[in-house]
Amino acid sequence: MNSISEEANKLADFVLLTQRSCILNLSPELNEGKVSYPQFFLLTYLASEDFLSMSSIAQKMGHSTAAATGMVDKLQEMGYLTRMSAAKDRRKIMVAITQEGRELVDRMRQNIVRDLAALMAGTDHEARQAIADTGKSIKRRRLG
Repeated sequence: MNSISEEANKLADFVLLTQRSCILNLSPELNEGKVSYPQFFLLTYLASEDFLSMSSIAQKMGHSTAAATGMVDKLQEMGYLTRMSAAKDRRKIMVAITQEGRELVDRMRQNIVRDLAALMAGTDHEARQAIADTGKSIKRRRLG
């Protein structure tokens, strides 16, 4: 195996560990609000954008527009999202996160931070810096 594949293998192990350790710990609170993981991931997308079109939501979520519409409907009923017409084309529907939705995402993010801090507590500075550098590099690559 080449070094990139080996490193990707190690990173995959890290992702799976953090998923089990952090994301799965969100279940009780998400279940209280009746929010599924796909719905939560949609909220996290919207928390980083002013608004998204229905077609953008479908694309980001890997769903059909009909499935994305159903997800948006449920989140809107719960008060986490709002819909509006696009300024230039009133037929185009735009979706934005509400303050209540932002508060849910922020609360869940803080839970993830807490869990990651617990995982990282026993590591040295060099290991923590490597994790931070990897995250920055991947983020730059995805945005670039």
